[in-house]
Amino acid sequence: MDKIAVMGDYDSIYGFAALGLSTFPVENAETAKKRLSTLVNNGYGIIYITEELAALLSDKIDEYKGLMSPAIILIPGVKGNTGSGIASVRKSVEQAVGSDILFSK
Repeated sequence: MDKIAVMGDYDSIYGFAALGLSTFPVENAETAKKRLSTLVNNGYGIIYITEELAALLSDKIDEYKGLMSPAIILIPGVKGNTGSGIASVRKSVEQAVGSDILFSK
């Protein structure tokens, strides 16, 4: 089973530890970039990142998009949902399926 990590501000991610996930609170983009690289290199297969933090790491996240692993999934933080997580999932599904399955006429 792949290891699962959660990155973001402490208030947004501390509850995930109760689920047995590895949590990595980060305070700035530079630390987050280093942490993301470390997680990828240490075999984490799924990495959840708060939407707010992901906005600061978009270039670094793009480096890993073409790889089979890790799956990088955006989640809302305590400050709310920006919509980027849903947009990311929608784009991935559209690429896999060939059409927007949420589009309805």
